[in-house]
Amino acid sequence: MRAWLIGTALSLLLCGSSAYAGTLLVVGDSISAAFGMDTRQGWVALLEKRLDEQGFDHQVVNASISGDTSAGGAARLPALLAEHQPELVIIELGGNDGLRGQPPAQLQQNLAAMVQASQQKGAQVLILGMQLPPNYGQRYTTAFAAVFPQVASEFSVPLVPFVLEGVGGVPEMMQADGIHPTAEAQPRLLENVWPTLKPLL
Repeated sequence: MRAWLIGTALSLLLCGSSAYAGTLLVVGDSISAAFGMDTRQGWVALLEKRLDEQGFDHQVVNASISGDTSAGGAARLPALLAEHQPELVIIELGGNDGLRGQPPAQLQQNLAAMVQASQQKGAQVLILGMQLPPNYGQRYTTAFAAVFPQVASEFSVPLVPFVLEGVGGVPEMMQADGIHPTAEAQPRLLENVWPTLKPLL
């Protein structure tokens, strides 16, 4: 009888622990950290709301930091994976690497390390690609933009080619600095991500 009770209690405990379908971890920079606005207006917060509305029982952890680079994300990721044990990792990094003129090869190495670390922990990965304005020179901007599909292809993970599609370079969608999207642009960012993200849930 005692063994049966223990077994039943264990079964209930296991069922309770799977109440969440999984944790969705976002590791990004100011684009995902909702720079310059209330974080509740950011695309990650809008994503959390949509998941709830559509019946997806996922916990969203936004570990994005304004100003972060791919090197910073790669350094932070192991601890985040250990703490949150995510089912899915969204990587939105690289913009600050480009703005600082860092070598695309370095960006590729850091993104690859993040994908590998996530996959080794059993997590799916979604990469959000970035592009730079043309004033950085065609050679550099082309090499930079190519990093994201290269890493996605190498590790067979889905890619959103340009997370700022329809937002970047559109004055009314950007804050005064010309770098960060406005609160009004956040629903568009979500729409850029959602079609690729939804099949992974």
